[in-house]
Amino acid sequence: MSNNITIALIAGTSRAGRESIKAARYVAEFGQNLPDVTIVFVDPTDFHLAGDGNDPEAKDPAYTAITQKADAFFIVTPEYNHSFPGSLKRLLDSEYANYIHKPVALAGVSNGAWGGVRAVEALVTSVREMGLVATSYSVYFPRVQDLFTADGQLKAAHVGQYSRSVGYAYNELLWLARALKSARKEK
Repeated sequence: MSNNITIALIAGTSRAGRESIKAARYVAEFGQNLPDVTIVFVDPTDFHLAGDGNDPEAKDPAYTAITQKADAFFIVTPEYNHSFPGSLKRLLDSEYANYIHKPVALAGVSNGAWGGVRAVEALVTSVREMGLVATSYSVYFPRVQDLFTADGQLKAAHVGQYSRSVGYAYNELLWLARALKSARKEK
């Protein structure tokens, strides 16, 4: 069995002017530097999902292929109106069968002080219903507009905090990914 883990890192919104994309790219770049990890960056603006649900006509074959290959998921979502964006829900709803018994780590992003905690709380119920196994540790990016430079780089004052936080989230995600990958092969 290969020790390599493929993680689909999902940017949680398709909204124009989204600040959360900076946090998603930071988390993806962090993961790309881990040994035996392949990151597939999923930007919902790159997919066309007609209709709603999990019906064949409501899928995008490119996203289906990503979810089939992924051993784990890491979702970085902004908080909109105390929840997560509809574009993320639409993306997730399209691939129910490909999520079963795969782990997911969550990161919340907001312009305010809470860091997307309510979006993460709302998302946990949905991902569990889809068969994903949510990690017990989440990452939060409060006041995202103050954390990153205009070109999307994490400001030096925050590197230590987020290296620890994101690193811890990946450690837990990778542990679960390896355990669940092995268990899925035994089925």
